[in-house]
Amino acid sequence: QVTLVESGGGLVQTGESLRLSCAASGLTFRNSTMAWFRQAPGKDREFVGASHWTGMDTRYAASVKGRFTISRDKVNNMASLQMNKLKPEDTAVYYCAADFTRFWDFEYASPPAYSYWGQGTQVTVSS
Repeated sequence: QVTLVESGGGLVQTGESLRLSCAASGLTFRNSTMAWFRQAPGKDREFVGASHWTGMDTRYAASVKGRFTISRDKVNNMASLQMNKLKPEDTAVYYCAADFTRFWDFEYASPPAYSYWGQGTQVTVSS
């Protein structure tokens, strides 16, 4: 059974940082693309960033590029999302997702490409 568990969410002020973690079990981590999505109230789930299973390519949404960084820990089967210079518009529930992406260039930002999801962690940025 595949399990993804996010942690690290919380309430911060504008300009501060948070680091989210995603602990993965039950899957072959080295063969899994790890992605982060977020969903704000009343909005669709939005792509944040993804790290290709090879670790050789990482892509970000334009809204977070330069502020957010994804990293992978192959030893501990964990993915992290370092979020710097947070803004109120970053407020959302953040989800970790994983799967083997056969067609990376077409799939990396698409929620249906990922079979496995965590329960989400709330990030709130106050102005």
